[in-house]
Amino acid sequence: MTTHDVFRFDVPAEDDFGYSQAIRSGELVHVSGQLAFDEAGEFPDGGDFAAQLRRTHANMDRVLDHYGATRNQIVSQTLYVVDLRQHAAAVARGNLAYFGGHRPASTVLGVTELTLPGQVVEIGFVIDLRLPA
Repeated sequence: MTTHDVFRFDVPAEDDFGYSQAIRSGELVHVSGQLAFDEAGEFPDGGDFAAQLRRTHANMDRVLDHYGATRNQIVSQTLYVVDLRQHAAAVARGNLAYFGGHRPASTVLGVTELTLPGQVVEIGFVIDLRLPA
């Protein structure tokens, strides 16, 4: 039986752009690009890569918590990074710190800009709930 569950943070962007943070289809959860929104739906860390990466990872954890999942169940991720050459080492350090010994499939794309002014990172990912937590 297929289970369908949509998750939202209830930030204005979800209605403005017509999307949800994540949608579950069976045992897979497809997660929209996460960024550094705070709990109030504000974007306080414009231009600060390290702060945005920390807050983005925290938002990834909020999605995982909703589905009762762990980082070990993330099977793939796609990172979008403004000025990738400048931030490549920080991306690598952040990825290793976030995942520890887990190694999901990963694609990192350098982009010229993202949606919000000062936004420098966004991470989309897929969770497989069949994997051990």
